Amino acid sequence: MKALEKFMQKVKPKEDGKFPLAYAIWDGTYTFLFVPGHTNKNGVHIRDSVDLKRTMIVVVLALIPALLFGMYNVGHQHFLAIGECLSTDHVCNMFWDKFIFGALQVLPIVIVSYSVGLGVEFIFAAINRHPIQEGFLVSGMLIPLIVPADIPLWMLAVAVIFAVVIGKEIFGGTGMNVLNVALVTRAFLFFAFPTKMSGNQVWISLGGDKAIDGFSGATPLGDAAQGAMDKVPSLMDSIIGFIPGSIGETSAIAIGLGALLLIVTGIGSFRIMISMFVGGFLTALVFNAIGDAGSYMAMAPLHQLMLGGFMFGMVFMATDPVTASQTATGKIIYGLFIGMMALLIRVANPAYPEGVMLAILLGNVCAPLIDHMVVSANIKKRLKRLKTA
Repeated sequence: MKALEKFMQKVKPKEDGKFPLAYAIWDGTYTFLFVPGHTNKNGVHIRDSVDLKRTMIVVVLALIPALLFGMYNVGHQHFLAIGECLSTDHVCNMFWDKFIFGALQVLPIVIVSYSVGLGVEFIFAAINRHPIQEGFLVSGMLIPLIVPADIPLWMLAVAVIFAVVIGKEIFGGTGMNVLNVALVTRAFLFFAFPTKMSGNQVWISLGGDKAIDGFSGATPLGDAAQGAMDKVPSLMDSIIGFIPGSIGETSAIAIGLGALLLIVTGIGSFRIMISMFVGGFLTALVFNAIGDAGSYMAMAPLHQLMLGGFMFGMVFMATDPVTASQTATGKIIYGLFIGMMALLIRVANPAYPEGVMLAILLGNVCAPLIDHMVVSANIKKRLKRLKTA
């Protein structure tokens, strides 16, 4: 590593030189590989080797189980659709064939996400003459995991450009954005290219042959919303994740491993995760009590939460420290609100069976208001104590 550091210092361009983009790229690469040697000079600061880039890398590591499982499941669903894998009971058959096929489908999506997003970041860093910001290290990995495996790469590139520019840079960059960048990307794709983000065919990658008789790649929530409850997979299948869906959202087990890492390291808010789960569970319990037997509303609460993007959104999206509530009490209210809204949108609107994206975006918008109300309540409580004293 010393040799690499010496090389990086040797090729370091001038900060105030003619090519600001070259320095921005060098600075971003150097601070990614090595902890910067400079420290803050004014005020009182806590100094720690774990800077923002290192924090973001932990989140990326937490996403690896979902990414790897997503690659395998993309291949599994492909061979299941073309009839070479007879059922989900044969999950161990053709392991490397499935994984390699899935990797070849998923890795180009990851590469496009990072290259386009970081390219926009580099350009803005050069124009504004500030260091490259670290936020897209996580967003670049989140975006591929929340889109279908068959999404056209050019559509993804357009959506990423829109999300980085409109969703983040116009607000001032990393740490200033109001909405989660990855969810802005998905929302753009959903409303700009609805046929590529909904329907049966988009969730399964069939390779070159798109005309297979009797094939249906509908997600479990899509089937449930249409009243086809007999097609909804069992609770165990939903937890394991061998079902159609977005690349990284199907396996609750893989997502749970990432959640454990985020909670242990203190990077992810356990208050938001638990409160969102409780809010969704209680709302599903209410629908379960009033729904007719065998209907979508009557689905068991735990089963309901294991389907779609609820678990993924709960662990990786709602806990975004930039767009979530900042106060301890606010995080609980914020999580409860998102969990309740996600289930309400799912069940009350059959045309939109997945409500997590809209619920979290709505929670992002309401987060400052929630924190303001919490802080105001605390101030009033202290003033009341002062008057009593």
